Amino acid sequence: MLFNSLHFLLFFPVVVLVYLLVPRRWRYLWLLGASYYFYMGWNPKYALLIAFSTVTTYGAGRMLDKIGQAPGEERRKLRKKKWCVFVSFLINIGILFFFKYFDFALENVNRILAILHITVVEKPFDVLLPVGISFYTFQALGYTVDVYRGEIRAEKNLLRYGLFVSFFPQLVAGPIERSKNLLTQVQELDRWELWDLQRIRDGLLLMLWGFFQKLMIADRAAIGVNAVYSQYQVFGGGEILLATLLFAFQIYCDFDAYSNIARGAAKVCGFQLMVNFRQPYFSRSVGEFWRRWHISLSTWFRDYLYIPLGGSRVSPIRHWLNLMVVFLVSGVWHGANWHFILWGGLHGAFQVIGRWKDLLLGWLGDRLSWGKPLRLPAALQVLGTFVLVDLAWLVFRVNSLGDILGILRTVWQHPGFVDPAGMQMVSMEWVLLAISLAVLVVVDVLHARGISLGRQVAGQCLLVRMFLYTAGIGVILVFGVYGAAYDTSQFLYFQF
Repeated sequence: MLFNSLHFLLFFPVVVLVYLLVPRRWRYLWLLGASYYFYMGWNPKYALLIAFSTVTTYGAGRMLDKIGQAPGEERRKLRKKKWCVFVSFLINIGILFFFKYFDFALENVNRILAILHITVVEKPFDVLLPVGISFYTFQALGYTVDVYRGEIRAEKNLLRYGLFVSFFPQLVAGPIERSKNLLTQVQELDRWELWDLQRIRDGLLLMLWGFFQKLMIADRAAIGVNAVYSQYQVFGGGEILLATLLFAFQIYCDFDAYSNIARGAAKVCGFQLMVNFRQPYFSRSVGEFWRRWHISLSTWFRDYLYIPLGGSRVSPIRHWLNLMVVFLVSGVWHGANWHFILWGGLHGAFQVIGRWKDLLLGWLGDRLSWGKPLRLPAALQVLGTFVLVDLAWLVFRVNSLGDILGILRTVWQHPGFVDPAGMQMVSMEWVLLAISLAVLVVVDVLHARGISLGRQVAGQCLLVRMFLYTAGIGVILVFGVYGAAYDTSQFLYFQF
């Protein structure tokens, strides 16, 4: 079920209304049923996968709790707990590998076999990627590690834990929640007072902003981006660079839109989900970009991979290797294709080079007796970071690794515009997109300065608020689907 579908617009009010009216002790059961219905809207069979992941990680948590409380030698108990975590990871990562990476692995094995003139392995079956499998798998495995570390006690109620894994607002594209946040809220659900009109209003406003990002920016930018990247050979470097610039805003608004709608829907139900984006294109370095972009995933890798590898508390070379490993794994997480791995490698390299740059500028500052590292102007740092990130987005967006050289060759040989009309957007659509992007920049600037547009609107009198709400909904309904080539699409991160 898509957020930007009539199905969801009918589903959500019904879920909320019943949720507000049912007895407190039944709230989590109602939300659990609604979450499974939401997920089964794509493919009912794949509900068995999320149920299996829920049961295995729930069992691992209970086993870890039991081992921790049992008498015995601590070293032996620790060894048992490690085996428990290993089995949980093996089962769930194994399922993820089968559905997401089996075809990719088989394709590369066959390439090697072909080089060696050995008969290739026939593909035994077709595997359809279950939507959101990477998100809920990481969320469930994070819970296993949290219980292992003693940061949270294992949940005894399987159905409450099931709601934590499958909570419908953030189920298929995040944020990837932590047990210390979302599971704790699930456990306290029957003690909440849900009839808070201000909270419900704030949640609906956050959802409205998400729909603006999705329909007015992401889906409209996708028209030109898809047109160029599907047949870049017929365009010039101008169209390719413009499409790459648009893709930076498409993927940001698409993913941030889902996160905002998810957070807003959860807020209407009384839940607080983590913020997933904090104006990432205002970053002054690639390292800062990853502290602002897809925060739930970057912090997951930090806590469950980077720090266990040693983090920065090791030698510089080992530290740089840790960074590369994390970002290569991040590339693999995003997709089963070599261009995703290259994209992760680029970001890892940017991080390592950024560390070298900081060391060099610090050394120069000391040599020049300035007492502090040399710094570029903030605007140049932001611009340089955006250029690097957008260059990596080109690698991310291509359909295959082989397209990268072709695209770069086209940009070099034909730097101008060849067929702007081929981007399938008329003048009015470009105007709407430009205005929407300007609104996005203004809102991000305000948020970066600690000014909440929602609170500003909420502070107005009732008449002004009603006018602004009605105008916002009207603009999205009228102009959000404007244009002959326009077609609402699913959220980009569903495929990951």
